[in-house]
Amino acid sequence: MYADDGIATNVPILNRILARKKKITEENLIDFYMDAVVKNQGKPSDVDSWGAEYNFNPEVFHDYYEGFEDLDKTIFKTLIDISIETLLATPDFSAFSKKDKLLSLYYTLFENFTLNREFILLTIKGYGLSLNAISLFSELKESFMAFVDSLQMETLSLNDTMESIQKKSIKEGFWIQFLLTVKFWMGDDSEQCKKTDIFIEKSVNTGVELLNTRSLNNIIDLGKFLYAEKIKS
Repeated sequence: MYADDGIATNVPILNRILARKKKITEENLIDFYMDAVVKNQGKPSDVDSWGAEYNFNPEVFHDYYEGFEDLDKTIFKTLIDISIETLLATPDFSAFSKKDKLLSLYYTLFENFTLNREFILLTIKGYGLSLNAISLFSELKESFMAFVDSLQMETLSLNDTMESIQKKSIKEGFWIQFLLTVKFWMGDDSEQCKKTDIFIEKSVNTGVELLNTRSLNNIIDLGKFLYAEKIKS
């Protein structure tokens, strides 16, 4: 092929050179990586070959990440952060009940998961299915816990130490619930993962109901009564 001045040019090589000169952003790297994982059904073998395939200087990758695991964590954190930002930008969100805010986060986040389902399934399975041991969710967990903490779920009126323990237990409880939801979603073969939506509604409703202060107080009162009666007998 010839340029306007009659000098032969190799268009593919020229495009590769121009692409390398183009500033590669973190968003570009995430797009390239997710595309590569789905296309090759797994992570790239190394940064150099991946960079060559997607026409960017591999050194750019190390400006942002130490390795592919670091990038994986960032992608999962980005998915939940985008979900939270979307909710906060919703005009009526601040007026939602605590339960509805939590439900909204689940629905929005798992909708984003479903949109990127193949990549997410490949990535999670690559780390192993023992979800409670996966480091993959470490950064996502920070955002999730901060969101749950912002809801200020009611606790029983106990001393400061016990109240602190309660709050931590509540967050950890919802985290376990989240992991169970991920596992359910991974096996959901219904259209648009509609069964996961049902699972979310039932599990979140149950979890929040168990935190109902009156219900917990009634359980404690019953426990005290049974304990006292046992002592008397």
